[in-house]
Amino acid sequence: MTEKLLPEPLITDDTMVFGLLAFSLGFIFVTSSIKSGSWKKFYGIIPAVLMCYLLPALLSSFGVVAETWHTVDEAGVTTEHSSRLYYMASRYLLPAALVLMTLSIDLKAIANLGSKALIMFLTGTAGIIVGGPIAILVVSIFSPESVGGNDFDAIWRGLSTIAGSWIGGSANQAAMYEIFQYTPSKYGGMVLVDIFVANVWMAIILLGVGKTKRIDKWLKADTSAIETLKIRVTEFTEKITRVPTLGDYMIMLGLGFSAVGLSHFFGGHISTYLKNNVAAVGDPTNFLSFLGSGFFWMVVIATAVGIAISFTKAKNYEGAGASKIGGMFIYILVATIGMKVDLGRVLENPGLIAIGFIWISIHAALMIGVAKLIKAPYFFLAVGSQANVGGAASAPVVAAEFHPSLTSVGVLLAVFGYVVGTGGALLCAYLMEVASAGL
Repeated sequence: MTEKLLPEPLITDDTMVFGLLAFSLGFIFVTSSIKSGSWKKFYGIIPAVLMCYLLPALLSSFGVVAETWHTVDEAGVTTEHSSRLYYMASRYLLPAALVLMTLSIDLKAIANLGSKALIMFLTGTAGIIVGGPIAILVVSIFSPESVGGNDFDAIWRGLSTIAGSWIGGSANQAAMYEIFQYTPSKYGGMVLVDIFVANVWMAIILLGVGKTKRIDKWLKADTSAIETLKIRVTEFTEKITRVPTLGDYMIMLGLGFSAVGLSHFFGGHISTYLKNNVAAVGDPTNFLSFLGSGFFWMVVIATAVGIAISFTKAKNYEGAGASKIGGMFIYILVATIGMKVDLGRVLENPGLIAIGFIWISIHAALMIGVAKLIKAPYFFLAVGSQANVGGAASAPVVAAEFHPSLTSVGVLLAVFGYVVGTGGALLCAYLMEVASAGL
């Protein structure tokens, strides 16, 4: 079985694609600012941030843009092409955003949020671990061919890579791929399930952000600690707010992108050193292998820089709009994430998609049940879930939608996801192997 060739989109030049994405974001913010008429009703149902994700997804689905495509030359040689926009947003803009959105962080107030955030994160991890084998058993009832396979074609081996992605991130996903050696020609189907199902779930979470008060009321959640953090940050921001000058913007540019350079430099060297000198890190079967991920260290270092300068006068740049600039970078990242989704490919393997949706539904049901039980706010449910399923690229996005001051909570939980990712994914994979044994 060979992987299906992806058609060339209408626009392949990243410069033009970026311009189209920027235009789309601008259009969404202009229309969402209209306080009357049909636009007000539309955005009352679909939040602006969700549209920032959905509109690029629609452009991708209709073949206007694409993240990956193939071309075949006259000699019949197939070449794969990829957009670099997601890489740019996740490697350049994300770390800068982390710095600009955490430079006014209030660590004491975050500590006062209590243990519910961690409980919800671990609940999300447990939901992924048990959800995989249950999904296999359920789908085997009506579509046994979707969960079968022998040796390296076994579906559970491919699903192990999704478990790695949904608990930790791309580094943990790569570790599962190396450990279980799923057939390379079929791996693209697993990537499709990973991206599509995870992003649909993210869209649902973002849809709930606009109904946070109603959801928290149903959960009977105590949101006092979160509100206290918001108030403290808001009061601090109001006190230092000023009309920004060109000098302010240049200094914030220097703070943000100097940290990007530092996080890439040290992140690359640290990950390379650990892979070359620590056997456990260099072994993809070891749960410490995530320490060999340059992306992991990039996120950690950028966050650490933001926290470090929060103890200096640099935190006053929040008054000049530091978090707003960081927020702009985050929205660009959201648009590039949306560009990954091609709705037209959903029906290529309906059995696998069914496994994915049952799997994520079990994760969601467990999250909702525990949140109801411990009366955790929707914020902890949303960010705890995205710290697992979306990782460091998505958790800050969701957290920032609640309030810019909460971004760091999403980052810290996402980093923790790397720690438990490989171990949790291994446990899930072995459970899926057991579930598949008699099929």
